[in-house]
Amino acid sequence: MKALLAFEAASRHGSFSQGAQELGVTPSAVSHQIQQLEDFLGVPLFERHAGRAVLTGAGRTYAHEIEHAMGVISGATALVAPQSQEGHLVVASGPSFAAKWLQPRLPDFLRSHPEIRIRLSTLSAYDALERSRFDIAIAYGEPPVGQRHAEPLLVERLRPLCSPALAASIGLRAPRDLARATLIHSLNALTWADYLRRVGAADLRPRHELWLDRSTMAIDAAVDGLGVALESEMLAAEELRDGRLVAPFGDLAFTVETTSYFLVRAPGFRSGRQSAAFEKWLRAEIATADLAVKP
Repeated sequence: MKALLAFEAASRHGSFSQGAQELGVTPSAVSHQIQQLEDFLGVPLFERHAGRAVLTGAGRTYAHEIEHAMGVISGATALVAPQSQEGHLVVASGPSFAAKWLQPRLPDFLRSHPEIRIRLSTLSAYDALERSRFDIAIAYGEPPVGQRHAEPLLVERLRPLCSPALAASIGLRAPRDLARATLIHSLNALTWADYLRRVGAADLRPRHELWLDRSTMAIDAAVDGLGVALESEMLAAEELRDGRLVAPFGDLAFTVETTSYFLVRAPGFRSGRQSAAFEKWLRAEIATADLAVKP
């Protein structure tokens, strides 16, 4: 279990040192645990560089697979031992949003509010909220009928994304060119069928299709050149910024905006100083990123 915790922390941070800091151990202890795990699995999970630890292909696959398991363990712990959450602000979020958007920004919040302890857990769907203990949740997708505690939080912009090499090799210049591509599907607010219908290519038949169940997986697959993902600019911001992904169709007409994320407060929620500070910070971050829901 220690090795899994070390791997999970190091993979999220991309650094043995930062993973060790989170776990309260030394970087050498994290390195030793991960080496034991690699020896057990028989494959390298990281490429070691100066100051950085980059996941290998096998490492990315393993990280995605254990992500769900860690969420289940976290949820079970919250259910069985809620007293362990005392003094923490418990924030629940979808795994892709937590990993790609929320978690990288949390250090700024914690620096501004060192007295607040955050416990971040992941959830896969609205029905998971019924089994989870949380104060504030950032839920994905339209809330079910009867969910009285949800309110629109942010706007997601989705568009086709792929590696620069793939865009050049198959000549992606307009949606019709997607017939030469592998379309990567993931569970998000817009299906490829809906997107193609919106851009006037409902009859298009792609060369191949690949189905994945996480946006993080779809983004990684697109980076690796496996196909074109229909994904969120918000979740893929880092990959777009450093050039690992491009949006081959530059026209904004080929971008779809949708209100996909909702803020959910726990039933019986009573706003306190910690929750008020977190929500104020969260909304400010969303506004700065130009993702706020317009009134």
